[in-house]
Amino acid sequence: MTRLQIAGGRVLFRNQIRNLSVVVDDGRIAAIDPAAGHGLPGLDARDLLVLPGIIDIHGDAFERQMMPRPGVDFPIDVALAESDRQAIGNGITTVFHAATWSWEPGLRSGENAELLLCAIEAMRPQLAADTRFHLRHETYNLDAEATIRQWIADGRIDLLAFNDHTDSTVANLDKPHKRSRMVERAGVTDAHFDRLVADVVSRGHEVPGSVARLAEAARAAGLTMLSHDDDTPELRRAFRAQGVTIAEFPVNEETAREASQGGDFIVFGAPNVVRGGSHTGWTRASDMIAKGLCSILASDYYYPAQLLAAFRLVADGVLPLPEAWALISAGPAAATGLTDRGELVEGHRADIVLVDDEIPQRPRVVAVVSGGRLVHLTEGERLFGAIPAQHDALAMT
Repeated sequence: MTRLQIAGGRVLFRNQIRNLSVVVDDGRIAAIDPAAGHGLPGLDARDLLVLPGIIDIHGDAFERQMMPRPGVDFPIDVALAESDRQAIGNGITTVFHAATWSWEPGLRSGENAELLLCAIEAMRPQLAADTRFHLRHETYNLDAEATIRQWIADGRIDLLAFNDHTDSTVANLDKPHKRSRMVERAGVTDAHFDRLVADVVSRGHEVPGSVARLAEAARAAGLTMLSHDDDTPELRRAFRAQGVTIAEFPVNEETAREASQGGDFIVFGAPNVVRGGSHTGWTRASDMIAKGLCSILASDYYYPAQLLAAFRLVADGVLPLPEAWALISAGPAAATGLTDRGELVEGHRADIVLVDDEIPQRPRVVAVVSGGRLVHLTEGERLFGAIPAQHDALAMT
């Protein structure tokens, strides 16, 4: 693998921004030093920030590539390749695709979840981002339990989240716009959807036992677990007791505070920061960050959001850049046990993003190195020496 240097940039190193050069060798960071890499080919990073690659532990924007309009499907391999290009172009070098396996047919069916998993496994070597599988298990999807336990035993799942959208689904049946969206996504008739919901609700008494068995299997496999949309401190404590260490999108401050006091990782959506609040009217992420009640920002449904959110937090005076960037790099790395990334450290995997921050709230990704490969470049004049193109994702405009 080609050795290269990233020369003369403003490097985020040991929680400070410093004028340094970075040497990459055999997919790893070999050196970080003002004079490192002299004579090697590489990238001129003058006037750019040099930052750790972004880690996205919860992103489902790939669903738009699979079904850009209700009832309009595209092949999963095509959708996955396009999602990879979008993630890399926004500085995301490790991505956990959050696939929902619900009791619904259609987009969030078991068939689609398995197709996505198989596509990730088959396409990993050709994707620019380190691509992983985050299974969002709808807890009322009881018939899926045996298959999920087998996937856990086979080591095919990288993160397991417990979701329960049953109450909101039932509540939305009487809201024409939301009802039509759910029915279209499932690809069934209104009457069929109503029968599905009624059948699912009738089995509610079976859910706690199923969750306990899946959590036990995950603990035995050393699999990191998340709980989604916890709305009470009691619910968060119950999940923590089962080894679920990450609270995803806690609905209110009381629950987020319980998660923090219990030593849990806390995830909020980066779009919430960028837009100035939740689109559902729930907790305002920037307020939680200011109170120390957030350790991770995820792309959620929009890949550009993590990059934009970090710089929005700086512009708004909520956090300095090193701390804001940790929410999308070191924080998610720690939560998921990825000890070889999240910071620019000698020996770590070489996941590096070069960012033009001339316009404070409109950061622009200029180059991305993922696993030591130059996979994205928008300014070809920054190349010096001879670096062969190492990936199909390498783009110059």
